[in-house]
Amino acid sequence: MDKLYIVIPAYNEEENIKAVIRDWNPVVEKIGNGSRLVIIDDGSKDSTYHIMKEDAEKLSAFEPITKTNSGHGATILYGYHYALNAGADYVFQTDSDGQTLPEEFWPFWELRDQYDMVIGHRKGRQDGGSRIFVTKTLKLVLRLCFHVKITDANTPFRLMKAETLKEQIKLIPTNYNLSNVILSVIYAKKKLAVKYLPVTFRPRQGGVNSINMKKIVQIGKRAFTDFREINRCLKVK
Repeated sequence: MDKLYIVIPAYNEEENIKAVIRDWNPVVEKIGNGSRLVIIDDGSKDSTYHIMKEDAEKLSAFEPITKTNSGHGATILYGYHYALNAGADYVFQTDSDGQTLPEEFWPFWELRDQYDMVIGHRKGRQDGGSRIFVTKTLKLVLRLCFHVKITDANTPFRLMKAETLKEQIKLIPTNYNLSNVILSVIYAKKKLAVKYLPVTFRPRQGGVNSINMKKIVQIGKRAFTDFREINRCLKVK
């Protein structure tokens, strides 16, 4: 029987977190077999974790976690390792801003045996022109750096076989901030079985976006250095 861990990073999401729990907890309850919804509070300065703890008292499949702040990508990596160590058969990741829809998960789940990763392709995005520009730029950069064509490298809507993820995650540096991007690259470079499905991507449902253009530029500068090193490791492997 398949055990699913849903991994969701959260930072200052007090306006969204109850709705996110309400949306995604029924998915793991329906699948059962020890499946869990794991939301990792990344050192929020608001009441995000307090709300999570209150809801966990009523929801046996929900595991709230808190830790010191390390950034979105590093928190995703933390969640992946947590799920793998807990014995998950499949790991699904999405975000805590309410932009994705739980009802669109089920076509992904139906394909779980056929692919190493099923990942969303954000069509008709509603999260702003600057973010769409960053995604298109990233697609070009990845093609130049890694010589792979990736449909949507950073989508926070991906279902992965744990046995495959366990091997590929070893190539990602600790606390790496573009963890999902690099995972998409690794899967593409190794020609692992990946399927893209279109998903809805709504505007943020509440709260303030913690990513701005200044942060994007800073992440981009660091990414070039990291991309070169990871590409070297992939060639060696």
